[in-house]
Amino acid sequence: MTQLSTLACEACQLDAPKVTDTEQEILNQQIPDWNVLDRDGIKQLERVYKFKNFKLAMAFSNRVAELAEAEFHHPGILTEWGKVTVTWWSHSIKGLHKNDFIMAAKTDLLI
Repeated sequence: MTQLSTLACEACQLDAPKVTDTEQEILNQQIPDWNVLDRDGIKQLERVYKFKNFKLAMAFSNRVAELAEAEFHHPGILTEWGKVTVTWWSHSIKGLHKNDFIMAAKTDLLI
């Protein structure tokens, strides 16, 4: 299987397929620190990153924002003292697409 972090996001249209449960299981193996959550019927990938202080957390948030702009795929980012929560999902399809797993893997490389 191709390493997720080496892939680029593809344009995601309203009719793009969500990942199947089987695909999700396979993709999850490459991002084991991420959790799949269901918020109001929408599956999302989420991970909390811990830092020593707010300045380091903010710097990481900015790197995530730069990555999101480069790939034109944007997460939820919650920056707090000593931690950053990043949430990926595909807004257009209201669920998870392969793009979300790619971006989660790329986010892990920003540490």
